[in-house]
Amino acid sequence: MRHWLSMMDYDPAELAGLVALARRIKRDAAVGATMSAGHPTAALRGKILGMVFFNPSLRTRASFEAAMLRFGGHAICLNVGGDTWNLEHRDGVVMNGDKAEHVREAAPVLSRYCDALAVRTFAGLKDAAEDAADALIRAFARHATVPLINMESAMEHPCQGLADWMTIDERFGSTRGRRLTLTWAPQAKAVPMAVPHSAALAAAAAGMEVTIAHPPGYELNQAILDKARSWCAAAGANLSVTHDQASACAAADVVYVKSWGSTAFYGKPAEQTESFRRHADWMVDVRHLRRPQAILMHCLPVRRNVVISDAGLDDPRCVVVDQAENRLWTQAAVLSRLLSES
Repeated sequence: MRHWLSMMDYDPAELAGLVALARRIKRDAAVGATMSAGHPTAALRGKILGMVFFNPSLRTRASFEAAMLRFGGHAICLNVGGDTWNLEHRDGVVMNGDKAEHVREAAPVLSRYCDALAVRTFAGLKDAAEDAADALIRAFARHATVPLINMESAMEHPCQGLADWMTIDERFGSTRGRRLTLTWAPQAKAVPMAVPHSAALAAAAAGMEVTIAHPPGYELNQAILDKARSWCAAAGANLSVTHDQASACAAADVVYVKSWGSTAFYGKPAEQTESFRRHADWMVDVRHLRRPQAILMHCLPVRRNVVISDAGLDDPRCVVVDQAENRLWTQAAVLSRLLSES
């Protein structure tokens, strides 16, 4: 049994295969050719996906539910603390607080009801080492007896990364050798690193030239960067990091915008807010799309005129809605693969 927890659990060829499968499902769905018994999406028919949300969602919940319903399955959505008890994941804890149930029981119980599980749990943004351990989703994986899907964890958002890859592939016909700049942008409050981590991994696995631009002090996780750099090297490409946003965007085919917080300000919200204010000029605008064919990407939701200007988001080269749609098709591919193999 295999899970979908991290892009690093797969090799670039496997990830490329999932993108190809997603594109096939999208093409076939457009002409009504996904209903045959031999189609990959047949693996979803009559199956139940149990989704456990520790944090809010719009695209993730809707796209997973749509994938299951479109291809003959069903999805159950559980919001922790609202639809369920608050859940504990740490072992050996005296549970005399607000958490009435442990993942040790919750995960296997849900596994008896569902054919696959999916969990969303954001980083705590208080302890970098604790976030890097991704302990909550990995506790679910240890105790689940069906495939588990990462709907965004403390460290990665592999579903988003796969949809990003598919979107670039559709736009350019091929990703290999294309130039992607992942640029930091300011925010109204601290947000996790999961999306930029997965964006870097996806671009590297796709054989792109990757540049990451951010102010000093906003470094991404070193283990993620090391893996992305090794994948770039294997494809004959490079990964570089710079503090010069303008130069990084000048030659980019893809300008991928994402905010994230600094580990130096974990537990210091006032200092983080002040840092965002000092770097307000990192907001992305159409001036960052220097090449005529360049596209602008963001995972959504996005704060207009804080992260990206109105002009940038409303420019025809902005593909954020395409990215969001492709969540449906790439997640259908992941579900098809996991359910057919389990």
